[in-house]
Amino acid sequence: SDAIKEIRMALLEADVNYKIVKEFIAEVEKKALGQDVLKSLTPGQQVVKIVRDEMTELLGGVTSKINFTPNPPTIIMLVGLQGSGKTTTIGKIGNMVCKKHHKKPMFIACDVYRPAAIDQLKDIGKGLNIEVYEEGKGNPVDISKRGIEYAKSKGYDYILIDTAGRLQNKVNLMKELEKINKVIGNLIEGAPHETLLVIDATTGQNGISQ
Repeated sequence: SDAIKEIRMALLEADVNYKIVKEFIAEVEKKALGQDVLKSLTPGQQVVKIVRDEMTELLGGVTSKINFTPNPPTIIMLVGLQGSGKTTTIGKIGNMVCKKHHKKPMFIACDVYRPAAIDQLKDIGKGLNIEVYEEGKGNPVDISKRGIEYAKSKGYDYILIDTAGRLQNKVNLMKELEKINKVIGNLIEGAPHETLLVIDATTGQNGISQ
């Protein structure tokens, strides 16, 4: 009972919807009170496993595969709030497609507003031996266009675009994303092939509306 109360409070404090918390706790409680747990030599670990398994199921249950287009280059655009981890996520994806899928990735620096954002991406690219296309504090729409043209000319087959963090109520920045999206689509049909929303655990229910 004490463990269930702690889990419930942790979820509510993390701004998880009350209805979801109620359903989640009911499932955990039902399984935690099962005979397998009661007979286990380590019931505490069993409860932790049940919570983990239920969390995995709640978040979709399966791992989503990363997108690859049959006609390279594949273009991925990362969007999200400032400070949510877009730039470091780009590094992780770039590293994975390079080592695991043997692709030739390139990064495009379109976050021209956050101080040192371009330098951060360049440092990540340097550490991974991945080229970063950047033009400094220019127009992100033009940078994305020229970046893709450059990537195509150099034979890169996986392009990751780092955009500036923004809120939905920042109308000018949201329109900027729409323009980048349109420019990319005009250059390569069907692009961007995937748009990844990067959020952190503090976003809560607000993530649904952003």
